[in-house]
Parts: sequence; structure tokens; C-alpha cells
Amino acid sequence: MPLFVRQNDLKTYLKPFLDSKKTIGFIPTMGALHQGHLSLMEESLKNNSITVVSIFVNPTQFNNPEDLKKYPRTLESDLEKINGLNENIVVYAPSVEDIYEGNTASKLFEYDGLEFQMEGKHRPGHFDGVGTIVKKLFEIVTPTNAYFGEKDFQQLQIVKKLVKNYAIPVTIIGCDIYRETSGLAMSSRNERLSKEERKNAALIYKILKEAKLLFTSKSAQEVTQWVTKQFAQQKMFELEYFEIADEKTLRECKRKTNSKQYRAFIAVFVNNIRLIDNISLK
Repeated sequence: MPLFVRQNDLKTYLKPFLDSKKTIGFIPTMGALHQGHLSLMEESLKNNSITVVSIFVNPTQFNNPEDLKKYPRTLESDLEKINGLNENIVVYAPSVEDIYEGNTASKLFEYDGLEFQMEGKHRPGHFDGVGTIVKKLFEIVTPTNAYFGEKDFQQLQIVKKLVKNYAIPVTIIGCDIYRETSGLAMSSRNERLSKEERKNAALIYKILKEAKLLFTSKSAQEVTQWVTKQFAQQKMFELEYFEIADEKTLRECKRKTNSKQYRAFIAVFVNNIRLIDNISLK
């Protein structure tokens, strides 16, 4: 497996592919890889001449230092999983210094208001950090296509807006949420859950599915009240937010109309471990 820790070495390796106009697929990750990540790689392998995966826990997108400290780092295991999928996948696992070159700080980005909704409300500066690292990685890898999971649907929309607003020549491809057999959305943070917590966390998706059904006959406000009540009855969970929003603008639904496509978004703490999920209300 080609493994690079310095951006200049990676650029040198990729130059012949760029010169011959071959397609480069790219999956940016923060490691602690699971089947959801591997499914993105499989999609890239099917549709590109070469696939690049980055593994980098980006400090500028964490507004909670404790969350950054506890974020799982499993590089050796990650490399084994990638190699098991396809030994030709190129891996870029840089240091903070290689990425930020002595200036570990976010730049400011505008996403036409997408950044002020949901995650933006609860994690100040988060999407500036996301924009900073994604833009840097795109400049280093220069991919043809980049793949993102819909579990982080707001991030997916943010990245699409970043590419449009800053004229970055890459196609952003969103891929379906990959779930455990229980329905729990696969996430690197799931590794921090105990066996019992992981089992009980399946309730999140169960409630999302019931909320989707309710939304066919109830208002967004009524559905939100119902979801809030369900989590208030569960001692293991602390609901941070549940919101029904327009998929395009991510603005909260005040009154539903047939001309808009809505999605339900949720963030829940399970023993101080923050999990997010969403579901289309189509």
C-alpha cells in the first residue's frame, strides 16, 4: 500500500496521474475506520483510476478540547482495513505540522447561511475548521471526485457549497448512511460506547423512523415535541437537538409545503459521547 506522511511526497506520486488526466477519487477521514468508510472507498474504486484516503484528526474542527483528546486514533488497524479492501489504495496520514505548517488555525468561510444551522449553532467555529481542512486536502490531492457519507448531511451540504463558492474543480458525491444491524448509524465515535450503550443507542434510529411516519400527518413542531418527550423518558440519553429542516437551506421547517424536501436531524449524548444521525422525510 502506498503510504505518505508528507504532502510533497504525495503530490510527486500523484503527478503522473494528473499529467495523464486519469481520475482521482478521494475519501477524507479522521480514521477509526468502519464499514461506512470502506463503502465510500468501494464506490471510489469502481469509478476512478486511483483512490486516495486521508487519515487525519483535524484539531481545528473540534470546539471541545476533551472531544479532540478522546477521539479514537487507530492508524495501524485503519491501514489493515484499507489494505484488506484493496492494496492499491493510496493513504495520506500526515502530521498536524505537515498540514498546517506551523499555523494551526481555521480560516473563515461563508456557506450562504448553511453554517448557522444545527451543528453550527451547537459547535461554534466547527464549519470553519471543516472548510479549512477540506480545502487544504483538495489542494494537496487535487481529486476528480470526493466521497462523503450522508450521516454528516450538513457537512456534505457545506462541502458542496465550499466547492461552488470557491470554484474548486472537484465533484462531490454523497453516499448513503451505512448502519449497523441494529440501525445505529456507523460512526468512529461508536467505538467509545460500551456494549450496552451501543445496543441501546439503536433507539436513535428507531425514533427517527417513527418521527418520519408521524410527519406524514403531524406538523414539524408536533413531531419535535414527540421526539423530545421520548428522549426525556430515557435516562441514558441527553437530547441536544432534534430538528426538521429543508434539505437545501437547512433552515428549520416552520410550516411544511409540498415544494420542499425535508430531513430530520438529531444529536444525542450517550454518556457524554455525542452521536448524530438524520433521515430523509420523503
